[in-house]
Amino acid sequence: MSISISRKTPRYPVRSIAVTIQSISVTPLDPGEQWPCLRRRPERERAGRARVHTRNGRAKSVPPLRRVRGCSLQTGKPGAPMHHPTHVASTAVTHAAKLLQPGLTCWRVERAARFAPIVDAAAYFAHLRRALLQARHSVLFVGWEFDTRIKLDPDHPVEGLPEELGPFLSKLVGRRPSLSIRVLQWNLGVLGTLARGTTPLYLLNWMRARRFQFRLDSAHPPGASHHQKIVVIDDVLAFCGGIDMTDDRWDTREHADADERRVRPSGRAYAPFHDITVAVDGAAAAALGDLARERWQRATGERIMPPDRPDHDPWPETLVPCLRDVDVAIARTEPAYHGRTGVREIEQLYLAGIAAARHTIYVESQYFASRCIAQAMAARLHEPDGPEIVVVNPDRAMGWLEETAMGRGRSRVLAHIRSADRFGRFGIYRPVTAAGRPIYVHAKVLIVDDRLLRIGSSNLNNRSMGLDTECDLAIEAVPEQADGAETARKAIISVRDALLGEHLNVPINDMARTLAQTGSLRATIEALRRDNGRTLVPLDEPAPGSAHPLSEGELLDPEQPEPVWRAVLHALADRRRRAYSRRHQTEPNSGAKEGR
Repeated sequence: MSISISRKTPRYPVRSIAVTIQSISVTPLDPGEQWPCLRRRPERERAGRARVHTRNGRAKSVPPLRRVRGCSLQTGKPGAPMHHPTHVASTAVTHAAKLLQPGLTCWRVERAARFAPIVDAAAYFAHLRRALLQARHSVLFVGWEFDTRIKLDPDHPVEGLPEELGPFLSKLVGRRPSLSIRVLQWNLGVLGTLARGTTPLYLLNWMRARRFQFRLDSAHPPGASHHQKIVVIDDVLAFCGGIDMTDDRWDTREHADADERRVRPSGRAYAPFHDITVAVDGAAAAALGDLARERWQRATGERIMPPDRPDHDPWPETLVPCLRDVDVAIARTEPAYHGRTGVREIEQLYLAGIAAARHTIYVESQYFASRCIAQAMAARLHEPDGPEIVVVNPDRAMGWLEETAMGRGRSRVLAHIRSADRFGRFGIYRPVTAAGRPIYVHAKVLIVDDRLLRIGSSNLNNRSMGLDTECDLAIEAVPEQADGAETARKAIISVRDALLGEHLNVPINDMARTLAQTGSLRATIEALRRDNGRTLVPLDEPAPGSAHPLSEGELLDPEQPEPVWRAVLHALADRRRRAYSRRHQTEPNSGAKEGR
């Protein structure tokens, strides 16, 4: 097709352009090929369907929820999605026997001789210190934030070694001439670090040291953050999860109200805090070392060689693994940046796990604001034989800014999910102490039936799906692996029951016994939780009739990198869609209009 353009008024500003089509050339299609315009709708409809598993084990294909009360998803109307891709589990995963597939739901699957979840930072910091004392060649820290003043194990000081993290690491390097330590922190995270007493002084010293290097990582799009939390020791032991090496994290599983050890370096007390991470060794630890070294090279340009395979075992003697000789998947989120393609393995793993669930989905997360996860959960709740879903969340986000962004997002997600939960299979709870004080939930856990366990750094918000860097570890009980499947299933259920037992303040055996009696995870929680004391309290949820469109243009919680001006436009358009929905919900006969 060729076009000639003639300008009618060359001496003056152009008010109009005349376009003349001189010729049109048409290339015939191959025999049997359909026109693209006729092919799009069926393909789009097939892509929007998910393969799910019912309680009796049979697989079926179901469409996701396509409408929210008062919001149209037809193109051209205020409710139409603007720029976000459709989020569905890959058919290559939902039709397969394994959920953990490299290149789809994870980066790599590697063997670990030992796999041990560690609940709450008091245990993690203590195990980490014991492992660091055995380090011989290299230690790699990758984190969102660091505070050198925190005490790793205040109950068990080591003679001749400082208790605080910064002096402890410096002393460790001085005692071991062969040891090098590298710390990589998100560059904007250092803004909070600068106000933390002696921490800036240690960081400045480390930036000039030879065997102790501290660097800031700015290799990310505007508005993104580096949210991975990884420690790798000699490439034979690694920790990965949701616990930062900073203040306001240390707490025990008892979450006692009057615990005098739960104080900041300044001496000020902070609220009870719940979190979780994972320790792995073997090839899985070496793979996390590869990931950490790649992050270091992107941030600094320096290429680090893997350490020689040591002949020692830094695994802490007091850390009991829940599984041995197990395949561990490493799933990532990485935004597109400087020519690198974005990675959304974590999102695909979430969606695949939700689609594959038969009986229960158990979630712990700092936030609950992800649009794609809400839609996937709502689709399963809409089914008559879908799974139960239990979510453990904090009472509210930390700080007014987080609460403004994530609290509002949670309200919309809950309204959307409640409107789909016609069979009453969804429950969301918050943990409280014996005195009724809120316990802040920072853990990031997904447990699907007795099949999948995922622990990592990713939250259930939009950022963790495509904007921030994240790293999760997952294990799967695969039926084909007859030798280890039953052991893995028992370990997965044990982790879930132990977490709920901690929140409900009941022994794990009581959890298992009550669940066997009720046959329902929600009914078990309701039977074991108390009206007062340490327990789980239902979160206030919006009524099903108050559902609003899920947000697509959040400035502080976007799903992918984009220019600021575009994000502003999306947020304004999203605000217009919400106003449109509210207006039409209050109009007379709005139900009749929606029915058409």
